[in-house]
Amino acid sequence: MATGRCHCGAISYSVKGEPEHSALCHCRDCTRCAGAPMVGWALFPEDKVTISGKPATYKSSDHATRYFCGTCGTGLFYTSTAIFQGKIDVQTSTLDDIDAFPPFGHIQMAETARWMGDAHKLPKFDRYPG
Repeated sequence: MATGRCHCGAISYSVKGEPEHSALCHCRDCTRCAGAPMVGWALFPEDKVTISGKPATYKSSDHATRYFCGTCGTGLFYTSTAIFQGKIDVQTSTLDDIDAFPPFGHIQMAETARWMGDAHKLPKFDRYPG
């Protein structure tokens, strides 16, 4: 079992078993909602996810709902009746153990920022550079 929560702790959750997939999504819908260049997701059957607290919802399309903390704004879950009915995607960055479900790859690369292809070449710093 893995656990996770929003930034302020108002919403917490647990997942049982292994995800059907874990990937980094680059679609414009995910990146715009998250304010980030990609979003990590792990997909589980809904009956394997237990949520404590009541997430706020945003219907991002006719078939998709995004769930987030109404207090701190942390994005948490995504459901889609068109793509994977009866399943819930969990944002992997909200897991207590961020290494629990490593991604198998990148998805929706057709919509990624052009600079992402060379992002791994950028300088790396352990903390904010002085």
